[in-house]
Amino acid sequence: MSIIKFLTSKTFFKQLGLAIVAVLVLCFIIFKWLNLTTNHGNFETVPNLTGKSIDVAKIELDENNLVMEIQDSANFNPDYPKYSVIEQDPPAGENVKENRKIYITLNPSGYRKIPVPDIINRTFRQARPTLESLEFEIGKKTYIDNIGKDEVLSLRYNGKVLKPGTLLPKHSKIDVVLGNGNRAN
Repeated sequence: MSIIKFLTSKTFFKQLGLAIVAVLVLCFIIFKWLNLTTNHGNFETVPNLTGKSIDVAKIELDENNLVMEIQDSANFNPDYPKYSVIEQDPPAGENVKENRKIYITLNPSGYRKIPVPDIINRTFRQARPTLESLEFEIGKKTYIDNIGKDEVLSLRYNGKVLKPGTLLPKHSKIDVVLGNGNRAN
């Protein structure tokens, strides 16, 4: 029998029809199974966790059948309480599947501590940008008798003399003791 005769025979069309019906039935069964196993159309709404403590965030996520995944803490943000949520992914109000991980970023307990640079015996003009680049704030300037005009003689924090390398939180106010250009008697 030649191929052309077989392709135009009644047997071929019968087999082709059965194959098409089998594929359609198999596709129907697979789609029904997927709808059941993936909870198609069932969503949970992500709650707004920003500004809430870890415990409150955990309770809210459990109530919504969602899973909390804590990411590394971020830089300290004074607008939020310590150890509270400052970012979340996916964002609040988004619809997600049940048991989806919600990634949260926490606010640390305070600013990161930075070592005080060695700026003793430098001019205030040199010292100011160094301190500000490390995100320290210049506090009170005090002048004492010293031949070096505007030379940094010491640094103070809360009334205590600072040594280079002392760890202070970012945005700390550092008081500067400078020379006034007069000889000490």
